[in-house]
Amino acid sequence: MTQEIRVGALRGLVMRAPGITATKDFYVQNWGLTLAHEEPGAVYFRGTSAEPILYGLKDGPVYGIEYIHFAMADRATTDALYAQLVAQGEAVVGEPAEFDDFAGGYGFEVLDPDNRRLRLRTDTVTLPPQDQWARPRKVSHVVLNTANMADVQDWYCRVLGFRVSDYSADQMVFMRSATDHHSIALVQGHYPSVNHVAFELPTINEFMRSIGRMKEKGLMATWGPGRHGPGDNPFAYYVSPTGFVIEFTAEVQQIDEATHEAQVWPRDVPEKMDQWMTAGAPTAAQRAVMQGRPDPGFPELRKK
Repeated sequence: MTQEIRVGALRGLVMRAPGITATKDFYVQNWGLTLAHEEPGAVYFRGTSAEPILYGLKDGPVYGIEYIHFAMADRATTDALYAQLVAQGEAVVGEPAEFDDFAGGYGFEVLDPDNRRLRLRTDTVTLPPQDQWARPRKVSHVVLNTANMADVQDWYCRVLGFRVSDYSADQMVFMRSATDHHSIALVQGHYPSVNHVAFELPTINEFMRSIGRMKEKGLMATWGPGRHGPGDNPFAYYVSPTGFVIEFTAEVQQIDEATHEAQVWPRDVPEKMDQWMTAGAPTAAQRAVMQGRPDPGFPELRKK
């Protein structure tokens, strides 16, 4: 079926793991986020933008993603997308309704083919933007491991209107839902899991200062700094206290829909993987931690 209605920009996401809320100080004191809301078993952070939930932590028995959060243009578009997904037989989780969390707003959820929960929402509360130097502005992208990259890619494009920006050989696909080069990227792996989450700094100087802040606290990047080929964005990767990989980035390529053509970037040419040639290839340990722990998602939410 031809896609008629598309989701909007990536708003953020919420992670879950055993005892993950006990790591909240790392994100405030080291990573540079601001606590936006706290409740039993869950904490939510903001960045410097008006977005109320940039990143969240929820205690739970399984390591993985609680939900990935996307913006919708308005309530009419939200209702129309819901009707479209129902007509296509997709695994929607409830009808569009008001959300009862602190961010408010209106929307619904749908499961992707790997049972990841996607929250599609409009009309959230907005927060006053913060004028803070070298603090994350937004979540730039989330990279997901999957055992069925081609099928999951097809689903995001066909069902939610994503567009392919580039490929990294036959191992990765970068997809956009707005003008950023990618908000979702998929990696061919052995099972569904989270590869990493990238936080965007407004400028390259703020990107480097954020690396400096982490170094001052005794925390060194496990890969980077360098500059990717696909997306043209600088990178510095770290491992969170819970074992999730998180990234500082900036200056992500902005896509002109009228002129952009996807290309296949080789993985055996070092300068195509890191334009600066400062980071080198990821170590075996880095690749292992980015493989992540299997995340079954929420199969119980699929309609019987």
